[in-house]
Amino acid sequence: MSELLSPEEITELKRQIAAVHEPRELIVEVLQAVQKQNGWVSDAGIELAAELLGLSPLQVDEVATFYDKIYRSPVGSKVIHVCDSICCWTRGAEMVYGHLQQALDIAPGETTSDGIFTLLPTCCLGACGNAPSMRIGDRLYSSLTIERIDAILDEERQEALK
Repeated sequence: MSELLSPEEITELKRQIAAVHEPRELIVEVLQAVQKQNGWVSDAGIELAAELLGLSPLQVDEVATFYDKIYRSPVGSKVIHVCDSICCWTRGAEMVYGHLQQALDIAPGETTSDGIFTLLPTCCLGACGNAPSMRIGDRLYSSLTIERIDAILDEERQEALK
C-alpha cells in the first residue's frame, strides 16, 4: 500500500481506526505515525492518511496544517519551537529568537546546513511563569539566557551527532 509506512504499521493503524466510532478522531495519530517514520508529512503522506481514514486529503491536510508539531515540509532532526506568546515576548523571547538566528545562521522556518536544527515559532508552551521558553523535541527549556541557549544548542547538537 505504501512506502511511507511498513505493512505492520498500516495493519496496526487500520485496527485502531476500526475500533473508533468516527475515524476522524485518529487524524492526528495517523499523521504522527507517518511523520515518525519519515520526519515530516508529505503530500503522499496526506493521501495515505486520507485513504486509511476514509476521508478526503483536504480534510486531513486541514488538520495537519493546524498543528505546529505536524510538519508539512522537511525539518531538521531537532526542531526548535520558540514561544512567541505575550508572556514570553515581554520576558525576552525576542532575545531568544535573535540569538538562535545568529548562533544557527538561519531565519525562522529554515534548517541549518547540517540538517540538525529547524527554527519555528509556536504559541504558548505553558511555561509562562518561567518565560522565555523554547521546546526542542519533547524537551521544554525555560528561563532562557544567551549562555543557557548556547549550552542547550551544544548539548542537542552532540546528541544529534551520536
